[in-house]
Parts: sequence; structure tokens; C-alpha cells
Amino acid sequence: MKVDNIKEFIESGILELYVMGDLSPDESQEVELMAEKHPAIKQELLEIETAMEVYANATAVAPKDSLRDKIINSVNAVETSHVAPETKVVSLRRESNNGFYKIAFAASVAILLISWAALFLVYNKLQNSQEQIASLQGSNRQFANRVNYFNKQLESSKTEISVLRSPDFKFVKLQGTKNAPDASILVAFNPKQKEVMLDLASVKMPENDKQHQYQLWALVDGKPVDLGVFDASADTTGMIRMKELSNAQAFAVTLEPRGGSANPTMEQMMVMGAISI
Repeated sequence: MKVDNIKEFIESGILELYVMGDLSPDESQEVELMAEKHPAIKQELLEIETAMEVYANATAVAPKDSLRDKIINSVNAVETSHVAPETKVVSLRRESNNGFYKIAFAASVAILLISWAALFLVYNKLQNSQEQIASLQGSNRQFANRVNYFNKQLESSKTEISVLRSPDFKFVKLQGTKNAPDASILVAFNPKQKEVMLDLASVKMPENDKQHQYQLWALVDGKPVDLGVFDASADTTGMIRMKELSNAQAFAVTLEPRGGSANPTMEQMMVMGAISI
């Protein structure tokens, strides 16, 4: 019998037949050769032999005293028949067919226990495989999150470098008002490309709560123009792109309800700064 797949060889049941001695000499030799070549088959043989040994120890039954007495009586009767022919030998009573059924039942139980042992081993292997898969999936998710984080950091760094190197950008530092005297923020403005960039790393403002956001405004010909909202926190870094703008005389930031307002709340102006000509 030629077998190319080790898994199919193990699951074919030939190993159990080998351990029970129910194979032909050629088949037994094939199993032994496969076990020498493949450690997995050798390990499976050891596990099957161990399971059978455990069952044999668990189901071993000591002979009854009555059976022992019968055997001794039979031996004594044979010996005394040669010495004293006139001595009567008491014949042993023939065992009923119950013995056959007991043996058949024990064999059935043995097969059942071996099947349970095999299923238990397969279950353990499956559990280990599932745990390994879950662990690998968790590691992959962590790795993917780290890669995404570093990609964002890289893109942010590239943006900062391009802004700093471009001669078309004007940098406007917004200073704190009476509402936040120590606050400040840096705005990069490129009127040619209509770009407005907010440097979050330079933000020195109180952290806003979940109900509010900061809103950037541009003063264009004396009128406020909305440039978008942002959040301020201690770990905020990088540069974010705000709404496009081609002309402005000044910038300001107010604290507004989350999502922003149509018009600035002047009482909540935090910083402002004019664009130098």
C-alpha cells in the first residue's frame, strides 16, 4: 500500500490495527518503515500504545478463587489417575456461553475507549492550533496598527518638511488674547496654492472638552471666513490642512460648539495674529 500523505496514513486506522496485531507481515513492515521515516507517525504509534496500556491496566480483572480451585482440582485429578485408577475424578462443570459475551463486551469497550482517547488527542491538538491561530492574529493586528501609525508619522513628517522648505509659505504666529494670555499657535499660509496648514505641534492652548472645538478663522477684507475646526490635546502633533484660501489679512481662533459655528463667537476668541506684508 503506497501512502504519500502522512495525515491520511495516520487517519486510515492502520496504526491502531498494527498495535492490535491485526496486520499482515508486509503491512506491519510498511508501518514500521513509515514510523522510522516520519516522527509524526512514530509519535502517533506511541500515543496509541499508551492509550491501550492505560485501558488494559484499568480493566484488568484478577481470576476468581473458585476458578483457581477448579484448575488445581483438575491437575490433581490427572496426577492421581496415574497412581490410583480406581479414584474417581470429579469433572468440572462446563462454563456457559456467558464467557463469550463477556469477552465480546470487553472488546467493544476497549475499542470505544481507544476511540475516545484518539478523539481526546485530536481535540487537544485542535485547541492548541486554535490558540496559536488566535495568537498570530493578535500579533498581526498589533503589527498592522504599528505600521499604520508609523506611516501616518512618516506622511506627517514629509508634509512638515515640504512646508518648511517651500518659499511660498508665510508663517503667522497667533498670540493669546485676554481669554488665554499664554496661548499661541503657528499657521502656515500659501496664497499661491490656496493652502492653509495648522501646526498642531506648536499649539499651546487649553484642551477642549467633548462638547467644544477650536475653529480657525481668516479675516478677508474685514469679514471672517471659516477655515475649519480642530482639537487641542497634550499629545497633538503634526500639521493638518485646513480649508483653501487665497487671500487674508489675519487669522484668529475661537472656541465654538463641536462642529463649528457660522460666525465667530468674539467673546471666546483665544488667539489672533496679522499677516505681515
